[in-house]
Amino acid sequence: MQSISANGYSIEFNEYGYEKLNQLIQSNRYSSLFILTDSHSNEHCAPHLLPHLAIDIPIEIIEIEPGEGMKTMATCVELWTLLTEMGADRKSLLINLGGGVITDLGGFVASTFKRGIDFVHIPTTLLGMVDAAIGGKNGVDLGLLKNQVGTITNPKLLVIDSAYLATLPQREMRSGLAEMLKHGLIQDKAYWEQFLDLSQLDSSLLDTLIYRSVEIKNTIVTQDPTENGIRKALNFGHTLGHAIESHFLTTENPLLHGEAIAIGMILEAYLSYEKGLLSKEDYHQIKYVLSDLFESVSITPNDIEILLEYMIHDKKNEYGKVQFALLNGIGNISLNQEADNEMISRAFKDYLG
Repeated sequence: MQSISANGYSIEFNEYGYEKLNQLIQSNRYSSLFILTDSHSNEHCAPHLLPHLAIDIPIEIIEIEPGEGMKTMATCVELWTLLTEMGADRKSLLINLGGGVITDLGGFVASTFKRGIDFVHIPTTLLGMVDAAIGGKNGVDLGLLKNQVGTITNPKLLVIDSAYLATLPQREMRSGLAEMLKHGLIQDKAYWEQFLDLSQLDSSLLDTLIYRSVEIKNTIVTQDPTENGIRKALNFGHTLGHAIESHFLTTENPLLHGEAIAIGMILEAYLSYEKGLLSKEDYHQIKYVLSDLFESVSITPNDIEILLEYMIHDKKNEYGKVQFALLNGIGNISLNQEADNEMISRAFKDYLG
């Protein structure tokens, strides 16, 4: 697969990605290499990565526990301290091997340690490959509020190797699929339509589908690295989706990111329909496809009140107003849209009905 050129770095695929990684390490003459991973990726993915590293500098693996709960400032302090104790300097390289939590967290740790050291992302989940690792956003949560502290700093290289997906549970695969569907909805109707009958999708097409999804996101973030314009399109489904994800994070059955975003996309597609931006037929198609893939979640009136409160703190808001990126037909987007609480409540009522 051809390389994709991003903002100051390249996105490489499968075996060729490791060739580029070794070239990067050799040309920059890094003093040491650290691999940040979680216990799951260390067990299942590190054995695939390590034989590809044809280098003669020290390698240290830093393992943390898996899960969104690790995306905190406390974890960052532990990692900064550990890097210092292990002798990391400004010529060290950090490789982030794992899902979105690892790439978000690792990118933030690297971009702030000693005012910034180089890092490479190697996402091991579908969600990480098509979304979290692309675009330079790094950060941690503040309590239950997602991604409130962070930087926009690009990696030196992004390696996407679909071989890592062989060990991924089906639930995690579906979580990543939600972001792929989003990319079709906001920019490529033909791509969205490829997913209308998932039973007809050949698994051999996975690399091609991933590649197109990466292309869509990269095209958007390359135009608008700091989210002042078109990059806001990527927030479709996320204003309500992030609130839902945060709210259910501490429950007995927390939602995965993609599961929460899928609900957010149904709700925000409804808002698009109510505001006259989306036809009734397109709305029902979106609702049917997403509802077929993701189980419905029970949301009470009390939950809705809490979710509305979460949205007030959403980092996408401006001047105290909740901002939505809504669909303007399938394949197009309208930015900076507002919806009052009554309309949002109707969206929940329709989802639950």
